[in-house]
Amino acid sequence: MRAYFHGIVCFVSLIVCSTNALLGQELLWKAAAAKAVITPEVKLWMAGYAARKGPAEGKLQDLFAKTLILEDAQGVRFVWVTMDLIGVPKSLRLEVERRAEEEFDLPPSHLLMNASHTHCGPMIRTYQPAGENRPEMIAYSSIPAEQHEQRIKETREYRQFLADQMLALIGRAIKDLRPARLLQSQAKCGFAMNRRLPRGSSFINSPNPSGPVDHSVPVLQVLGADDQKLAVLFSYACHNTTLGVMQFNGDYAGYAQQYLEEDHPGMIALFALGCGGDQNPYPRRLIPYVERHGRALATAVEAALIADPQAVVGSIRAKLDYATLDYGRLPTKEELLRKSQSSDKYDSRHAEFLLEDLKHVGKLPTSYPCPVQVVSLGDDLTMIAIGGEVVIDYAVRLKREVERKNLWVLGYSNDVFAYTPSRRVVLEGGYEGATSMRFPRENLHPAPWAPTIEQRIIGKVFELLKNQ
Repeated sequence: MRAYFHGIVCFVSLIVCSTNALLGQELLWKAAAAKAVITPEVKLWMAGYAARKGPAEGKLQDLFAKTLILEDAQGVRFVWVTMDLIGVPKSLRLEVERRAEEEFDLPPSHLLMNASHTHCGPMIRTYQPAGENRPEMIAYSSIPAEQHEQRIKETREYRQFLADQMLALIGRAIKDLRPARLLQSQAKCGFAMNRRLPRGSSFINSPNPSGPVDHSVPVLQVLGADDQKLAVLFSYACHNTTLGVMQFNGDYAGYAQQYLEEDHPGMIALFALGCGGDQNPYPRRLIPYVERHGRALATAVEAALIADPQAVVGSIRAKLDYATLDYGRLPTKEELLRKSQSSDKYDSRHAEFLLEDLKHVGKLPTSYPCPVQVVSLGDDLTMIAIGGEVVIDYAVRLKREVERKNLWVLGYSNDVFAYTPSRRVVLEGGYEGATSMRFPRENLHPAPWAPTIEQRIIGKVFELLKNQ
């Protein structure tokens, strides 16, 4: 184990008897859940806000990686991995996917990785420039140049630590699989609000009470003997941006999980972020607010646990594929040269990076692959997971058009590569639709998405549903 980090692993074996007193359901599944502390021991630079001027200064609460594994009567398994982190870097997803297939014979389509998108976690991404033999870079312009090499080293080591922890969690949970039964239900929680407020011909980041939202809180329970609640997976569609402090914490989702586990000793609570790309928690900025939002969400989960829960039975079916997302009009070299002289440091740096890519590769990319995943638990529950910071329009549309019972729509899954706006948001512009594309993640986007993005993703969803 590297000296920089530690992992405290807690496992819950899902041990159950032949029937359940509540609904009389047989134990048709096997399941196990596990969690590990992933709070860095070194003061890594924090992720989420490019204007930060220094590394973390401590913690308010620990950060966790968690896993839930289900196995159906045919021996087919599905694995959820949730993380109190800013996103899922593509490199992390690919390593965990590859090793899980090699070590546990788990198909990539049967692994779903979701990040809570807390803005009070460590930086886990470095920018990999296009072209051969070009070194990794730190994307944050606020990190002093003399610290880049050390910060890259720390970020690489932490990312490797994460992969090792996740594989360890999966392996231990697989060994602990025991009979279980599942219940699904939902409630509502109201602190999320659309943050795209129209102002003249543009949009600003501010509360928009008239904007689209999805306040649903879907819940999946895993029950043990005597109806003991041993694991609960829940979702909500809202940015984890209540706080911008310099201390590690999981924001409202971290507090909701903490409260649920405190109120149900022995239970593991896992949070999967929905389509919260254009949703913010309000009010914000103060520590009491993050605690209140966490308690509000935990209370909604508690309500769902008793709100007409329905049995989930049947077999696991899962598909994973990639939708090709085209960029809009690419900038010319002349336009990039002019932009590189901009007084806006983010614009100028974006242009400089693109000019370097042009120099080494000779052209800019025209598209990017967005992961789209569909998993069904019998006919009782279907989850759709989309890569990127997905806006709420996808949840609203898919819940309207997909004829499946108990549909979950998740964003921030498998590769958080940029914002994933709808056609409407692309045409409107603003941060989620255009200007956020100038910030490097592991990759660099040369332009905003083409308006075809929504139909490419929705089309892929229906293709996977049809072929399940």
